[in-house]
Amino acid sequence: MSFELSDRLKNLPPYLFVEIDKAKRKAKSQGRDIIDLGIGDPDEATPAEVVESLHKAAQDPKNQHYPLDEGIPELRKRIAQWYKTRFGVTLDADKEVLVLIGSKEGIAHLPLAFINPGDVSLIPDPCYPPYKGGTILSGGRVHTMPLLEENNFLPDLNAIKKNVLKKAKLLYINYPNNPTSAVCEKGFFEDVALFAKKHDLIVAHDAAYSEVAFDGYRPGSFLKVAGAMDAGVEFHSLSKTCNMTGWRIGFVCGNGRIVSAIAKVKSNIDSGAFNALQVAGITALDISEKHTERMNMIYQERRDALVDGLNKVGWPTRKPKATFYVWTRIPKKYKFSIECARVALEKADIVITPGIGMGRSGEGYVRMALTVSKERIQEAVERLKKVL
Repeated sequence: MSFELSDRLKNLPPYLFVEIDKAKRKAKSQGRDIIDLGIGDPDEATPAEVVESLHKAAQDPKNQHYPLDEGIPELRKRIAQWYKTRFGVTLDADKEVLVLIGSKEGIAHLPLAFINPGDVSLIPDPCYPPYKGGTILSGGRVHTMPLLEENNFLPDLNAIKKNVLKKAKLLYINYPNNPTSAVCEKGFFEDVALFAKKHDLIVAHDAAYSEVAFDGYRPGSFLKVAGAMDAGVEFHSLSKTCNMTGWRIGFVCGNGRIVSAIAKVKSNIDSGAFNALQVAGITALDISEKHTERMNMIYQERRDALVDGLNKVGWPTRKPKATFYVWTRIPKKYKFSIECARVALEKADIVITPGIGMGRSGEGYVRMALTVSKERIQEAVERLKKVL
């Protein structure tokens, strides 16, 4: 029998990090000592308090049934409390907070709630791939907004043509930004809120890296600015905040109608996050400030080791204020980012992410993750010195 893939699945580009993982596994199978600066997966363990909380909660029979789709009330209340303390934003825990199986699934499911075939999502380029994937799977069209270095990697909203805006329904933004590490000021969020109101757009702000910041910088919330709660939602994840990438626990907050629509999509696709995981999520939020302070010191030390090292070997690189990524132009001897990444893997046994894999405007750059030890980063610099 022959099975024909749907047009939507055919239109999906290969998922970048699956391809990178394949190359990494092949190299490791050959016995090579690979330093992985590719995918952003924290190497430090999940805090012991969170693990113990899960262990205890998993033994309670009441947590072993189907979870509530919207998340247990205790976690939603704790999220609202965290938002008030962290950002000064007041949320209704019953209507404006939804627990997710990691922020990725919520980001990808959002278009299913609002995009009809032919509708447009405005998506930064380069970007985290699910912005595009979720839009394509919902039958929508992707319109990319280039993130250019000369504009501090912020999208130029005024450059979007009127005929595109007439069909646009969603606007994705992401600060601190992945992959560029760029940050934004409050004024940008204010501009986005006004732009969304003028053009009747839903704003989806991916704030997964809001807690990873350096040099005294403290990222803000889109929901804090005037008009934001009318226009959109904000996605968060405990993956980066508390080294919980494999746990798959996140949340979306903001406009109640948008949150409710995502919940309706989810209720038809999944049954919610395991209740014991949600209990552990409460513990994670309880200790998040102490934990992120420690992790940010570690990441800042690694950032300095990588950036200072690259500059010393003749690869000009700027220090990011946030995220655990370093985004840098490729050396002049290379024409394409994928060529630079290939040489790094083949000649230096180092995995880095080619910028083109995250969007056309990412060409000419590579991304390096700070999710290996300082010592391994220093070794990576020495290897790169020899081949690049």
